[in-house]
Amino acid sequence: MSTISIQTPLTASVSAAARRSVPTRLRLTARGRRLLATLAAAPVIAGIGVSVLAGGSALASGESDPVAFETVTVLPGDTLWSIAAEAAPAADPRDVIDDIKRLNNLTSGMIQVGTSIAIPTAYSGAAHSE
Repeated sequence: MSTISIQTPLTASVSAAARRSVPTRLRLTARGRRLLATLAAAPVIAGIGVSVLAGGSALASGESDPVAFETVTVLPGDTLWSIAAEAAPAADPRDVIDDIKRLNNLTSGMIQVGTSIAIPTAYSGAAHSE
């Protein structure tokens, strides 16, 4: 039986200084800086573009048609349904309630006794009006 011996060439003789890895420094060229600035500004530009395209004017800007209304004081036992039914007996109370809620900026159907509620004059004969 024969034995073969394999030796690695010069790897043992490489100095420790040569084996150290030197950290590389990131260098940005002018083109790289422009690209980085563009990528950083892209979300801002996209937000401005969406707001311009989705634009439209706000209702609070005064461009909408004014709504004429009468005020009604809420009495004990009153609900939006009863007020709507009394204000517009010929109309669907759900539509009247929606208009009252929109006009008074109500988020729910809860109303308190003694408060004044605006009712559009499109519905005639508002009950207990002031």
